[in-house]
Amino acid sequence: MKTIGLIGGMSWESTVTYYQLLNRMARERLGGLHSAKLLLWSFDFAEIEAYQAAGNWTAATEEMVSAARKLERGGAECVVICTNTMHKMAEEVQAAVDVPLIHIADATAATIKSANVTRPLLLATRYTMEQEFYKGRLKRAHDIGVLVPDDAGRTVVHDIIYDELCQGVVLPKSKARYLEVVAAARHGGADSVIFGCTEVGLLIGPSDFDIPVFDTTVLHARAALDFALA
Repeated sequence: MKTIGLIGGMSWESTVTYYQLLNRMARERLGGLHSAKLLLWSFDFAEIEAYQAAGNWTAATEEMVSAARKLERGGAECVVICTNTMHKMAEEVQAAVDVPLIHIADATAATIKSANVTRPLLLATRYTMEQEFYKGRLKRAHDIGVLVPDDAGRTVVHDIIYDELCQGVVLPKSKARYLEVVAAARHGGADSVIFGCTEVGLLIGPSDFDIPVFDTTVLHARAALDFALA
C-alpha cells in the first residue's frame, strides 16, 4: 500500500471525514485490521481563509506548495488536497512535487460521466462556483458543463459553509435552505447535484434527493485509495 499525503485543515471538519473514509475503505477492501497509510499536514484554517477573503492567492499558493513538499519529504507517494476550493492552485502544487496529485475534479468527473446526466448543479464555495479553476477543468478535460445557483443561492451556499459547516455547526434550517436552492435549480433544468465543497456532505446527503448526487469528498477519497492500492 502506498502512503497518501493529505493537505487538510481547510476545514478540519471535512478532513476528519477524509480520514474516516480512507481508513474505512481500506478495511473494507483488505479486511481485518487493515487501515490506510496516511501522512497529514493540517493548516490553521483561519490563516488560509484570510488569504482567500483578501484575494491573496499568491500567499495561499505558497502555503499549499510548502505543505505538499513537506509531505513528499515525509514519504508521501501521492498528494491529496482535502478541499475543492484550494484546487485553484492544483497545477502549482503538482509542479512543485514529483509525486502525483490526485485531483478532486478528475475523481468526480469519472462518476458523473458514468451516471448519464448532462446538467449537474455545483454546490460549493463562491470561489469554486464563480471561478474557472474547477468548472473549467471539468469542461476542458472531461466535457462536463455544470450549473450554479443564482447569486442569492450562491450566497446562501457559501455563507453556510464558512459561517456554520466549517465551524462544526449543522442546522436543520440551513439544510432546508440548501434543499430550496437545489429545488430552484431543478426547475431550471438541473438533473443532478455535485457536493463541490468537502463540507456539504455534513449537511445534506444522497437520501435527500431523488436525482444523482456526487459527493466529492467520498469520490476523492476513493480515488486516492485506488491509487494507493494499485
